[in-house]
Amino acid sequence: MGADINELLSRPSITVVGSRKVSSYGNAVTTSLVTDLARAGVAIVSGLALGVDAVAHRAALAANGRTIAVLPCGLDQIYPASHRSLAQQILGQGGALVSEYPAGSPVYKHNFIARNRIACGLTDALLITEAAAKSGTLHTAQFALEQGKDVMAVPGNITSPTSVGTNNLIKSGAIPVTDMQDVLLVLGLNPMAQNREVPHSDNPHEQTLLNLLSSGINDGAELLQGSQLEVTVFNQVLTMLEIRGQIRPLGNNRWGLTN
Repeated sequence: MGADINELLSRPSITVVGSRKVSSYGNAVTTSLVTDLARAGVAIVSGLALGVDAVAHRAALAANGRTIAVLPCGLDQIYPASHRSLAQQILGQGGALVSEYPAGSPVYKHNFIARNRIACGLTDALLITEAAAKSGTLHTAQFALEQGKDVMAVPGNITSPTSVGTNNLIKSGAIPVTDMQDVLLVLGLNPMAQNREVPHSDNPHEQTLLNLLSSGINDGAELLQGSQLEVTVFNQVLTMLEIRGQIRPLGNNRWGLTN
């Protein structure tokens, strides 16, 4: 329901989910990241639920971006009912409502987990901005991994119970996100690359990698292929550049220039 879903998803897109009992920190980081991403032209997909989902939808709308809500019920219903107005705003601003359930379908508990599977499947990557240790949101990370999607998580205060889930995801290999650039690099976008001066190195192998990274390439396999270096030499060069602080690991064999 709403705009052409294929047109919306022809642009870079990301699923944003998190705790329903969102903290002030979770609210702030979700709003900040989604605002910047929406302004950069990234479509935002979430589940219209209480908490992080609603924050993400509202931030995208406020930034004049496009957002898609995946429902756990038929399109003739809105769940939760308190978000009926939000759903109308999504449609009114060129977004869409999506559901795998026919009209009249009630909401069952298992629908919420299934909904997150759909949300992950629609986009290029998953971003979890806040989640407790046993948050249902963590099911979404598993779906994303099964679908071959990158999983990103926002680190939180180590004493905060609402960030235990995201911190654990990062320890397990999720890509840590502290600003919009981290997400854009995962999506294969780097709007700063053309305006950034290419870092210099006296080592020709290092310069080759710096040139490739400056062009916007960040995937390790693509860097290896583009550099035409032997694997052992390639790994040594990456290590030296990281030690000197010229590059940083982004997770999942992705690399980026330091700011």
